[in-house]
Amino acid sequence: MRDDPAGETATGLEKRLVMACLEVGKLLTSTLDLDEILRLILVKMSELIPAGPWSLLLKDPETGELTFKIIVGVDQERVAGIRIAKGEGIAGYVAESGESLFIEDVHRDPRFFPWVDEMTGFTTRSIVCVPLRIRGRIPGVIEVVNVSDIPLFKARYLPVLTILADYAAIAIENARFVSRIRQMSITDEYTGLYNARYLHQKLDEALSGEGPGERGVAVVFVDLDDFKRVVDTYGHLLGSQVLKEVGRTMASCLRPGDLLFKYGGDEYVILLSGCVKEEARALVRGVLEKIRETPYLQEEDRPVRLTASFGIAVYPEDAGNKKDLLLLADQAMYSVKASTKNGVGLR
Repeated sequence: MRDDPAGETATGLEKRLVMACLEVGKLLTSTLDLDEILRLILVKMSELIPAGPWSLLLKDPETGELTFKIIVGVDQERVAGIRIAKGEGIAGYVAESGESLFIEDVHRDPRFFPWVDEMTGFTTRSIVCVPLRIRGRIPGVIEVVNVSDIPLFKARYLPVLTILADYAAIAIENARFVSRIRQMSITDEYTGLYNARYLHQKLDEALSGEGPGERGVAVVFVDLDDFKRVVDTYGHLLGSQVLKEVGRTMASCLRPGDLLFKYGGDEYVILLSGCVKEEARALVRGVLEKIRETPYLQEEDRPVRLTASFGIAVYPEDAGNKKDLLLLADQAMYSVKASTKNGVGLR
């Protein structure tokens, strides 16, 4: 029976490899913490397989770029922010081709890009790189650097590495599904803005963080003036497009940390934290002016011009709880709508 380089029998090593697969598989069914699962996979492999650093790189679905998600054996800070262009280097090649690579001397391979070594101060001699696969897609790769005996690696360790790569791909897919479902639960399907359910969650959080004497939380109700005429003229499909475009217009006027919600029909709500009444009024006037000056449906023969009515209420100055705050902002908005329209009302 052949021993591994550390003197362990093949049977003993096989048992430890199987146990590593079982441990990762158990974690995969008990948590959705992607970082925890991926780090366990790399830590287990680095403990079992003699090599240098291990890294798992994820592919950006939009650009195809790779970034270091988890790395074992090198300080994570060394690779923070590094982005590998689509198809670039050995990792990029594997991510695009789906072909595993086993390279004993990277300096003889034209696909090797030494700039990551130059940025990190590390010296790469050999690389094993395998793709992660799920449903015909490749969400990333696992790289093993400076493998001392690549033929032994392929014969002894590659089967279990392939299993763990599959586990990693499943974990990534699960995390993306959960993220997508969560995003769908808090956004409006037509405009892509946050929905009313998320407004109540974020407003609860904002009010619980405020205390006596602290700067306030402003709730702003927004209703588009005469929007029915837009729907009657252009139809519901283009009406929804206008709502989406108006949302983009308002969002462009807000500060970092301000939140915009689609509330229902042609109504929106803006949540301004750390804001007193006069600051809120000044900001909202800027939003109104931007709506007035922006043409919508510009690809149509007759682009749409709009105005809106706004109502502002501030916690704790106007109300001491969420229900009253929303009610007062809504009343302030309807007061404008019932009189002049195209303006800003304060509680």
